[in-house]
Amino acid sequence: MATAVRVTNLIKRYSTDEGAVNAVREVSFNVEEGEFFTLLGPSGCGKSTTLRCIAGLEKADGGEIAIDDMVVVSADGNGYVPAHQRPIGMVFQSYAIWPHMNVFDNVAFPISRGKGKLPKAQVHDRVLEALSLVRLDGLENRPAPQLSGGQQQRLALARALVRQPKALLLDEPLSNLDAKLRDEMRVELKTLTERLNITTLFVTHDQLEALTLSDQIAVMRDGEIVQLGSPREIYSTPVSRFTAEFIGTTNLLEGTLISNSKGIAKVKTPQGEIRCTEVPGLNENDRVSIAIRPANIVVKSRKNAQDNGIKGKIETMVFLGDSLDCRVEAEGELIRAFVHPNQGLNRGDEVWLVAEPSDCKLLPYEAKFIEETSGSAAASTITQAPPASAG
Repeated sequence: MATAVRVTNLIKRYSTDEGAVNAVREVSFNVEEGEFFTLLGPSGCGKSTTLRCIAGLEKADGGEIAIDDMVVVSADGNGYVPAHQRPIGMVFQSYAIWPHMNVFDNVAFPISRGKGKLPKAQVHDRVLEALSLVRLDGLENRPAPQLSGGQQQRLALARALVRQPKALLLDEPLSNLDAKLRDEMRVELKTLTERLNITTLFVTHDQLEALTLSDQIAVMRDGEIVQLGSPREIYSTPVSRFTAEFIGTTNLLEGTLISNSKGIAKVKTPQGEIRCTEVPGLNENDRVSIAIRPANIVVKSRKNAQDNGIKGKIETMVFLGDSLDCRVEAEGELIRAFVHPNQGLNRGDEVWLVAEPSDCKLLPYEAKFIEETSGSAAASTITQAPPASAG
């Protein structure tokens, strides 16, 4: 499969009153033709800046970017293709719909002006085709402000597709929609990009969007890619505490590595000894973390001799419809398990939490990541994990 977008050692810096900020630090990745590739991370991690550099809305300070074999940013700094000449379509978080234009004119704008101007007959056909793709047929003459939120999102998508771009760039396009509409548009977007087989780069901080839409996910933190893989790989095999916490719900226990050989690692924790799958590169007496997904925990009233489990007491249970979110206190740590609602558990029961070693992911110890927001600005900070009694 051909590579549609290639980013190599991308660097972007900003100057602020407090000094230089390295927004993107030598980021590299390839997006294959027809692939849905997501940049995922918290606010301020560099994901939108990376996308804007690909689009040409930000000028990179280093590295190389190629789209469909067209080098739009050269590594030597001498080659630069302006945004309007790049073979891309882009949808912004705010949609950027022209309020004084109707639906037809909004979609026609990129191909009816400037160097990309097409003959009127061709513009007409292209616009109607794009509107049909996003299910806005028959609304060509409607003023753009009179569209619903979901229709405006589809209008922005039609405008991005009308140029027949080699790559579609989406910067958090679903974040302004309500929950129900966001779910519907997520399905529509996935269906459309698959039907068109169009290369798509998607930016989001929403883990569910990333997991459901993507072929590949690049998890970003502090301007760098910390893990790259398929949604299943990212979710099931995190390589760091940050990824384990950021993607999905997880329990994190801390302890000391007792042994790490013959396929099994043993970890001493305040809750008891836990067996995990062996991880190369970790040594005895290393401080480590264990990530266990709530769905991978079985809650039992009795423990068998071969069970890999710890004892605790049920503090709360939350009914979720198809499951119970069971929160169990074990030596100062609150551990979550998702169990069947008919299991017959009660608050105050003493239970055993059991998980297969393969579902207990052994990770190097890492300080806890906390995302803080203040006003419109967002900052990411690293702090030591709070004590177990903290709320």
